[in-house]
Amino acid sequence: MSQTVEVLVGTVGRAHGLRGEVHVHVRTDEPERRFAEGATLLIDGRPCAVAALRWQAGTLLLRFDGVTDRTGAEALRGQELWARVPADEAPGEDGEFYDRQLVGLRVMDAAGAEAGTIGEVLHLPAQDVLVVRTPSGQRLVPFVTELVPVVDLEAGFVQVADVRGLLDEMEG
Repeated sequence: MSQTVEVLVGTVGRAHGLRGEVHVHVRTDEPERRFAEGATLLIDGRPCAVAALRWQAGTLLLRFDGVTDRTGAEALRGQELWARVPADEAPGEDGEFYDRQLVGLRVMDAAGAEAGTIGEVLHLPAQDVLVVRTPSGQRLVPFVTELVPVVDLEAGFVQVADVRGLLDEMEG
């Protein structure tokens, strides 16, 4: 049996209607996979099956087994939705990574010297950004191939391009 990890995939928003549906603030790139009818999610550590889902005006609406009215739906508001996924699961496209694969990786400069570690991944409108923890503080590195040409998950590091000011302070 392969190992699994728990991944945050959404947060329950307000109730919708009278039959137990809730709005979901999606926190995954794969909602069709994580919220499929019959999928089991963890709510406050307890398994809960997705009874039905639908999209309305770009918003995901879910109904869970055992939640059949507005009162039950309102009781879920604010709860985090977690999915158990295989620890070695990877996105289907080359060059794509889950945040959990990147956080904690060593960051190497262009010369191969260790410069820090990835603390988190920010998903901004223009592109994703790596938050790199360095001895001199946090640095924000746009996660694009031109600036992060090497991602080696097996070796546990990313390498950044030789761009002045990317990993160190620019001297005036």
